[in-house]
Amino acid sequence: MTDHKTGTYEEWLAARLQLLDAEKELTRRSDELARRRQQLPWVAIEKHYPFDTDEGTASLADLFRGRSQLLVYHFMFGPEYTAGCPSCSAIADGFDGSVVHLANHDVAFCAVSRAPLAKLQAYKQRMGWSFPWASSADSDFNYDFHVTHTKEEWQSGATEYNFRAVDFRPAEEVPVLAELASTVGTDFATYRREGPGVSAFALEDGVVHHTYSAYERGVDGLWGMQQWLDRAPLGRNETGFWWRRHDEYDSQ
Repeated sequence: MTDHKTGTYEEWLAARLQLLDAEKELTRRSDELARRRQQLPWVAIEKHYPFDTDEGTASLADLFRGRSQLLVYHFMFGPEYTAGCPSCSAIADGFDGSVVHLANHDVAFCAVSRAPLAKLQAYKQRMGWSFPWASSADSDFNYDFHVTHTKEEWQSGATEYNFRAVDFRPAEEVPVLAELASTVGTDFATYRREGPGVSAFALEDGVVHHTYSAYERGVDGLWGMQQWLDRAPLGRNETGFWWRRHDEYDSQ
């Protein structure tokens, strides 16, 4: 027996219409935020970043694959990891269906991680993914876009992430953090020196410009599973780390 509020259809409809007004306002606000993202100043990138890709060594401009726009997902997969971050993996499950549509709308997509290309390729095959994935192992790309942090930054307690200084060191051993780290075969400090994010770039007159980046819950909208759960009767209903890589659930 549910302890949730119940009622008649008429009562549900009245409440639903009130919620609809709030949803419409959120949609209008979201549209306005999208316009503001597009109005951010573009910053020319003068530094050279080499990437290892399936086709060989590539520059940041090469990742555009003939398009004028590029979206990069900063996938948490450090050199020491034995597998990709389970949260990034859950998000990445939705990439393949979008890549072809983006490519046909003048937008290239590429995931980028610091792990060696061979490790990324093996994991990509395991997960059954086909989206482009490049290794930034031989460049400062991850550090310059603040999704990888040095041991010194970690130990200082002032890691630059999400446009502010953050102390990622847990005050005490937190079971859920230790569990997350164990899923990639590392300790928590090694696991969390990588961070998730998304960055956007534009290519104009041969010059690559950085136009946007977001981190933490700024990538929440890319996580399709969570968007579905937000519309389920019990919502996200989370009490800890419950999700797994899609091939690790007991049942499908």
